[in-house]
Amino acid sequence: MAEVGRLLREWRTTRRMSQLELSAEAGVSARHLSFVETGRSRPTREMILRLAGRLGVPLRQQNELLLAGGFAPAHPESALHGPPLAAVLGALRDVLAGHAPYPALLVDRHWTMVDANDAVAPLTEGCAAWLLEPPVNVLRLSLHPDGMAPRIRNLAEWRTHVLHRLDQQATHLADPVLRELHAELAGYPGGASATAPSGLVVPLRIDDLSFFSVTAVLGTPLDVTLAELAIESFLPADEFTATRLHAR
Repeated sequence: MAEVGRLLREWRTTRRMSQLELSAEAGVSARHLSFVETGRSRPTREMILRLAGRLGVPLRQQNELLLAGGFAPAHPESALHGPPLAAVLGALRDVLAGHAPYPALLVDRHWTMVDANDAVAPLTEGCAAWLLEPPVNVLRLSLHPDGMAPRIRNLAEWRTHVLHRLDQQATHLADPVLRELHAELAGYPGGASATAPSGLVVPLRIDDLSFFSVTAVLGTPLDVTLAELAIESFLPADEFTATRLHAR
C-alpha cells in the first residue's frame, strides 16, 4: 500500500510540515512516519485518519487516503438533493431567505451555485444567457466579460481578490478542478490591482452599490457533501447600498 504513503507525503509537503513536526503532532515516531511514507510500513485505518486530521485533510480526500490504504471510506457522501440532506438543505434555504434584501447564495466546493435568494437576480441582470444556465459557476459569472465584469467598478481590485482566494483554496484542497478554474479566470481581461486594498475589506462595487462578502460553512459536518457547501452572502458596505436594497 505504498500509494497511501505517497499521498500522505504530498499532503505533508503541501502543508509545509516536516516529518518531525507531523510525528510530534500525531504522537508517532518520525521513524515510523518515514516508513509509512516510503511504503515500508502499512498504516492502520486509525493511523491514516490521525495523520489526515493533523494535516487538515478535507473529508473527501480522507476517504481517498483510506481507499488508497485498502480501507473503506469513513465519511458518507450523500446525494445533494437526496432525502438524507433534505432537512439541512431546507434550513440553509431559510438562511438564504433570511438574508433578504441582501444577496446570498449557496455554493459547492467548485463554486457551483446550488441555490440563491431573490436578491441575487438584480446582480446578474444583463449577463449572457449561457452563463446563467445550470450549472452556474459564480466565479466565472462574476469575472467573465459577458457576465458581471462590465458592471463591476473596481474590477481589477475584485479580480485580484477572487484569484488570490481561489489560488489559496486550490492549494489547501489540492483540487485540480479549482486549479483549472483559476487558470481560466486568470485569462479573462480586467487587469490586476497593483496596490494593497484600502479600507477594512475588499468591496464588490457593482453599478452604484457596494458590498462586502461573508462566507459561512457548517460547523460540524460529517458528510462529504455537506462539508463542501458554503453560504456566500453580500452585505451593504455603505448606508446608500443598504437604503437602496431595503427600498426594493
